[in-house]
Amino acid sequence: MERKDVEQIASLARLKLGDDELERVRKQLGDILHYVSKLEELDVTGVEPTPYAIEMGNAFRDGRVAPALSRAEALAQAPKTEGLFFRVPKIIDTGGDGASRT
Repeated sequence: MERKDVEQIASLARLKLGDDELERVRKQLGDILHYVSKLEELDVTGVEPTPYAIEMGNAFRDGRVAPALSRAEALAQAPKTEGLFFRVPKIIDTGGDGASRT
């Protein structure tokens, strides 16, 4: 890997590297690319592509039907109510000027 390549990568990443850092990163990136090129020597004929190195399982819980709270029970736990509804603070002003007020 050449120094100008490392300078361009650093610029794209918005990194400011000194001369010693540029040389160290140049060597490190060169080592990485050398290692990757060694992987190209492997025979992967018949190996199915996979998005993960380990087996992944479903992280979702089972969908089970459970009894829900009645409206009266839910409203009884609310800090404020208004009739059959929860009362919450106003967070959006629809006055048309685009300003948000609480």
